[in-house]
Amino acid sequence: VQLQASGGGMVQAGGSLRLSCKASGSIYSINSFGWYRQAPGKERERVAVDNINGSTNYAEAVKGRFTISRDNIKHTLYLEMNALKPEDTAVYYCKAFGYGYGVGAFDVWGQGTQVTVSS
Repeated sequence: VQLQASGGGMVQAGGSLRLSCKASGSIYSINSFGWYRQAPGKERERVAVDNINGSTNYAEAVKGRFTISRDNIKHTLYLEMNALKPEDTAVYYCKAFGYGYGVGAFDVWGQGTQVTVSS
């Protein structure tokens, strides 16, 4: 299973971006599908996670501004980011944990997409 993230870019503070993460391969289920980010000099942190039971979890810093969603048919995860702040600048990574047909469990990361917010 592989993940391909896209949608990053440069925006001014207050702007919006939508990230996408497409999963491909022999997928039976994606139990946990999430976004993480890593700013320069900082550790990678969880941004938002969508779970197969329908629950979602958000970091406090993004609550009310970011919305995570997924298309189960397309095996694609989205992150709608509004009211962006300079402190949201980071490389955003998607991560998926689930099960594949004939391959057992998988736990994979995408390649990352850069988000830069200018003040």
